[in-house]
Amino acid sequence: MHSKKKSILSAAIALGLGAGLAACGSSGGDTAPAPAPAPAERSFKRVASFPVCAQLGSSCESDDTTAAEIVAASTDGMTLVYSNSPAGEIGFIDIADPAQPRPAGSLKVGGEPTSVSVLGAYALVAVNTSADHVNTSGKLLVVDIATRAVVATLPLGGQPDSVAVSKDGRYVAIAIENERDEDLGDGAPPQLPAGHLAIVDSVGAPATWTLRNVDLRGLAARFPDDPEPEYVDINDDNVAVVTMQENNHVVMIDLPTGKVLRHFPAGAVTLAGVDASDNRPALISLTETLQDVLREPDGVAWIAKDRFVTADEGDLAGGSRGFTIFNADGTVAWASGTELERETVRLGHYPDRRSDAKGNEPENVDYGRYGDKDYLFVASERASLLFVYDIANPLAPVLKQALPAGSAPEGVLAIPSRNLLVAASEADDRSIIVRSVVNIYSYGEGAPTYPTMKSVDRADGHPIPWGAISGLAAAPADSTRLFAIDDSFYRANRIFGIDVTKKPAAIDTELRITDTAGVLAALPVADAASADRAANFDSLDLAAMINPDKTVNLDPEGIAVASDGGFWIASEGGGTVGEAGRPVTSHNLILKLDATGVIRRVITLPAALNAVQLRFGFEGVAESDGKLVVAFQRAWNREANPRLGIFDLAAGTWSFVHYPLEPVASPNGGWVGLSDITALGNQQFLVVERDNQAGPDARIKRLYRIDLKGAAAGSTLAKTLVRDLLPDLKAQGGLVVEKIEGSAVLANGDVYVVNDNDGVNDNSGETLLLKLGRLQ
Repeated sequence: MHSKKKSILSAAIALGLGAGLAACGSSGGDTAPAPAPAPAERSFKRVASFPVCAQLGSSCESDDTTAAEIVAASTDGMTLVYSNSPAGEIGFIDIADPAQPRPAGSLKVGGEPTSVSVLGAYALVAVNTSADHVNTSGKLLVVDIATRAVVATLPLGGQPDSVAVSKDGRYVAIAIENERDEDLGDGAPPQLPAGHLAIVDSVGAPATWTLRNVDLRGLAARFPDDPEPEYVDINDDNVAVVTMQENNHVVMIDLPTGKVLRHFPAGAVTLAGVDASDNRPALISLTETLQDVLREPDGVAWIAKDRFVTADEGDLAGGSRGFTIFNADGTVAWASGTELERETVRLGHYPDRRSDAKGNEPENVDYGRYGDKDYLFVASERASLLFVYDIANPLAPVLKQALPAGSAPEGVLAIPSRNLLVAASEADDRSIIVRSVVNIYSYGEGAPTYPTMKSVDRADGHPIPWGAISGLAAAPADSTRLFAIDDSFYRANRIFGIDVTKKPAAIDTELRITDTAGVLAALPVADAASADRAANFDSLDLAAMINPDKTVNLDPEGIAVASDGGFWIASEGGGTVGEAGRPVTSHNLILKLDATGVIRRVITLPAALNAVQLRFGFEGVAESDGKLVVAFQRAWNREANPRLGIFDLAAGTWSFVHYPLEPVASPNGGWVGLSDITALGNQQFLVVERDNQAGPDARIKRLYRIDLKGAAAGSTLAKTLVRDLLPDLKAQGGLVVEKIEGSAVLANGDVYVVNDNDGVNDNSGETLLLKLGRLQ
């Protein structure tokens, strides 16, 4: 360890690390009068995420699939109403205190609710009651929000999708999609019956409302006999704009008369500088071009009487990965191009496995005026982000923020009257640690709190792609820099340099790990000290581990800065001995890299341990006093606790001790294991211990201190709790993230932790790089 860092941290330990972490800050003497304050910055901040499963019980201990798809608000903005398709119901949330949303009950609707809107005291719920894709039917339920009673039912004559209410309350427009069967043939239209627009004249008591239909056949060039209206919105002149996604067409209808005013194709775009390939392992490369991609718009919102915005999600053969501002005459006022794709890469939210499909996949849009500011909100379904644009000039929108939105945001709702913004994220599967949430954001003074980290542009003008951060380390004598690594989700593993003085922290360098010296390639021979040791490596898949350009595909889970320069990397082995479904393809390795990322040495486990390999192997590495210490995530060979491996660099020998894990505490079961280890000096270490649960099921996310002085080989260590991380994670306003994977202590004592977002695969994509405080 660098002497300066060692002395600082040793002094910090002497002051009492076991007492916890102190809040960051400093105090000083008298200062000069402060200058006049600049105008306060205003932004949106997530204040709460309401898990839909909370309607089933406050502890969310149910495996039932739930979802919040489309969300609306009561006229006073105190109650949210959302559609829950899997449960066949609508749900209510009390947001009198937005930071403490409370479940307020649910109502079965006798079918699949597809959308919801609000008119006065009523929630208007579109319900699909179709027997199949040919025999379509639906209804509009009028529900008294206060009593939760259905006061009227209007038959719709088809499968409904979106519902919109005019500002004067005189009209309700319902897109009757009659969606196609995606499993029939290749899923392409035409598949009758055709869709249409339903108009409800909503003056008077709901029992007196009447229904009219608008025929949309023969308008679109694509599938003219099978219009599939997707989304509808209404402007101040009671003109409805309707997107027909599969038809790549837009229609405007005068609601008082039911006449089609105009219609036009949504058009196509050419996207240069995007990733159009799904690589396994993932490789984000913004170097491809998609020619003449159909927009195929989904969500739509008016931003003025004569302009509207479409979220160009795509479906059959399109998806421009952005959004478009249209003039009412059908001309394009502005198009986002590749901006959303680039920004999701910059924020570590890029869904690489959707590269060959629709990329970040913009799903929906909404507009709101907050004070004197006009904002446009764009929900990205696959990147799980909500983009905030200042549209003071709708011909030149300015991206102001990107907000974390849970997994797969579908509905977005501006509530300017309460300075609130809401997004409904529908993905829900407790078995893969994903829960559907309704996200609540507050608009007020202060800088954005998300992202916590983003990348700068490379020399080629593209942002450094990143994600799946699995390890963290501190620069030895520079309290401004951290280093991180990505794991096996990505091809060509890299080390990232992070400037923590920036807000958010800036990933400003990337260093690829390479085997240009041939050390890894020679491993089965060069490291074979005996015949039985050579046999130990028979299962290594070196062809998969080393790319043609000598970059490597490993599973880096831990990183430490080496005392003599370069880095130590702990790579987790792949597969479990004796498990047919998970054959061993790689072993747990410690790699010594020089400062340029070239592998110079590989350290392996003893053959006896490799013979009982469990796939939960190396998770962290630290160097201290001439030794490397690696943390095994879980116990191998039916031992009671996981090992810490201690490798003497001079002698080249291993010894092992055991770490006492906490018992499983989550109502969802799972396991508890280790995720990182950080050297503190004087043979003391900081350890990350966590369960594999997230959201309301998470129970254990903790930092402990251990001391290896005098620890006998084979012994079980004692540990001291330093910090429970659950309050820190809950304070971010979202669901608790699962994988706290990295920890580091800067030379000045600042402690950082970071989570792994799994490359946005079955994950909200959030990466939280949290500065916790200083060691005492």
